[in-house]
Amino acid sequence: MSLMDIPFSTIDGAPASLADYSGKVILIVNVASRCGLAPQYEKLEKLQETYGDRGFTVIGFPSNQFLQELSSTDAIKEYCSTTWGVTFPMMEKVRVNGRSAHPLYAELTTHPDQAGKAGKVKWNFEKFVVTPDGAVHRFRPTTEPDDPAILSLIEETLPAAA
Repeated sequence: MSLMDIPFSTIDGAPASLADYSGKVILIVNVASRCGLAPQYEKLEKLQETYGDRGFTVIGFPSNQFLQELSSTDAIKEYCSTTWGVTFPMMEKVRVNGRSAHPLYAELTTHPDQAGKAGKVKWNFEKFVVTPDGAVHRFRPTTEPDDPAILSLIEETLPAAA
């Protein structure tokens, strides 16, 4: 099964996969509402607003792997919308590491970061950019969503304007 075909569920319980976003530049990020890095939500939303109509999407995967996510789906949805104005797709809460890691993250973590290191997600807000050709680019949690490396990758791989 390819990365694009791994099933998961939206935060509202509907079936989904990355294939639903085929042809787009996808920024996948494991999020947590009570994390010190949560202000990155603002920059993630700004990316969605800037590039969303050009073939880009952020996809947030809440995770309590590091014990910093709210317990209920409703609380997560309310926090994201009222605190940060999140409009990008949010998915079900998942585990990102270990034997019970979601299959999507089990696959994503096989890809190395810019330093050549693959393996476990280090913390909340680790970012994976999946380009339309299926390449995976990994950025560690402290790399801000508007980091020049992420912005140039998005801009270079956005689908051609119609």
